[in-house]
Amino acid sequence: MAVFSLILVTNAQETKTPDMQDIVYTAKFICGSINDGSGPLRPGHYDTSIGILNKKNYAVSFLWYASINDGPTSNNLIKNIEPEKSTGITCKNIKEMFGIDTKEIVEGFVIIRVPLSSLRGFSNEQVIADSSQDNLNILDVQVFYTANALETLPHEVVREKISFYIIQDGTGKIPKESFRTLFDVTIPSTPNEISNTEQKVKSILGKKYELDKKELDKIRIRIKDVSIGVGTLLDDHAISLHVVKPQISS
Repeated sequence: MAVFSLILVTNAQETKTPDMQDIVYTAKFICGSINDGSGPLRPGHYDTSIGILNKKNYAVSFLWYASINDGPTSNNLIKNIEPEKSTGITCKNIKEMFGIDTKEIVEGFVIIRVPLSSLRGFSNEQVIADSSQDNLNILDVQVFYTANALETLPHEVVREKISFYIIQDGTGKIPKESFRTLFDVTIPSTPNEISNTEQKVKSILGKKYELDKKELDKIRIRIKDVSIGVGTLLDDHAISLHVVKPQISS
């Protein structure tokens, strides 16, 4: 019986990991807008969302803090995740920690720490049996980056297609072969706006043939048809996803 007890003690010593204290996930963030070309990133609007999933069948508590490049570091915040539940950290959360209310670019890192001392079962045994990658990966941490170079988000745009004839030209600047020829022009339109379609067409003719206001008064056109179309604003948008691997902190 004494020999059997000795074997149990020896095996317990082999599976202990006394140097392990925390499981750490480090995620880079970039938040805000760049208005010039002075940096490595192109002008645009940048956002970061850090998704955190508790993959285990027991609750997990973790500490997290943010550190701004060449700037301050926040205090630790504690967060609890129930089994197989998820949470997130966004640019809004990070900026609120530092009291940042501007749109200027902010870069840095979010550090997530899972203390091993908090991972104990009902009989107070350590949940992490060894330091293999599978056992260490308590959380699924993914970072979602977005960048948009446009001032506004993509949205529907209403456009008018106007078909018209040039009936008379008192300026002599419009080629005669253009008379009584059916032309089309497509222009942006604002919903529920009352506008003068003829003046819109004349404005375009003025730019094309360099006509001033008095000369435009000498031109007669006839509108044949107006149709409305809906298109989508071009999107200069980029997204990327990064999976964060856990590290051991001693």
